[in-house]
Amino acid sequence: MKSELNDLAAFAIVATERSFTRAAARLGVTQSALSHTIRGLERRLELQLLARTTKSVTPTTAGAALLMSLSPALEQIDRALNEVRIARDRPAGRLRIAVSKSAAVLVLLPKLPAFAAAYPEVVLDVSTSTGVVDLVGGGFDAGIQLEEFIQKDMIAMRVTQELRLAAVASPGYFATRSPPLNPRELSAHNCIGLRLPGGPYRWEFEKDGACVATTVTGSLVVDDTSLAINGALAGLGIALAYEEQVSGYIEQGKLIRVLEDWSPSFPGFFIYYPDRRHQSAALSALIRALRLP
Repeated sequence: MKSELNDLAAFAIVATERSFTRAAARLGVTQSALSHTIRGLERRLELQLLARTTKSVTPTTAGAALLMSLSPALEQIDRALNEVRIARDRPAGRLRIAVSKSAAVLVLLPKLPAFAAAYPEVVLDVSTSTGVVDLVGGGFDAGIQLEEFIQKDMIAMRVTQELRLAAVASPGYFATRSPPLNPRELSAHNCIGLRLPGGPYRWEFEKDGACVATTVTGSLVVDDTSLAINGALAGLGIALAYEEQVSGYIEQGKLIRVLEDWSPSFPGFFIYYPDRRHQSAALSALIRALRLP
């Protein structure tokens, strides 16, 4: 099919130019090679497409009919290729991005107003998900996720500083309960669980080289830290979320933080994508907008 398209495009140029010399110059090939291509096409079609003399080249009746049918299709292909070239050179078009729900709030949304103003021709098509995402299989251009959920063959670039998790609950919840002083005491509390695709998330803590991972229990399990925070604000129990998500509530006295000395920092979010070669201008612009200085 590729060979046929090339031969048909060559025929269209010769028929339009009515000259092998000019057509060969446009195509960047020799006249003899171009003549061989046309003869091969005519042989396969068992039709003469061009009438040749020493002074002129003219489409036959069959050649003129073929050219009339080919021209709209070739023009459409040319427009499609130009659109692709524009996407390569100028930030424009649709970018499909897979992000975790927390990354959408903490990383993407704060940068969107400036990005949209700078690149009005780019459409960000955002899908939120939890856990590992197959970018290639899902047809995504890039993703934003924690390092542990990024496939090893991806190119990743940091878009946040290191993060910390914060265990929080409302003053009303602690009015009748003593705050836990170490992670093992969480077993005596109603905790808002976080569900991942592979199962419940085990809350992880570390202090002075001692690591503790515990599966918490409670009356509510969610798949998004924002929902967990709302549950904590409503007095349903202890929630685990990113510091940035709850710092304002802590300052306002709406949430109380516990186990802070057991909460180590960890690598933050990364933007990741399959291949650095032939990157679209739109994706390059998004990477520049999100990456750390």
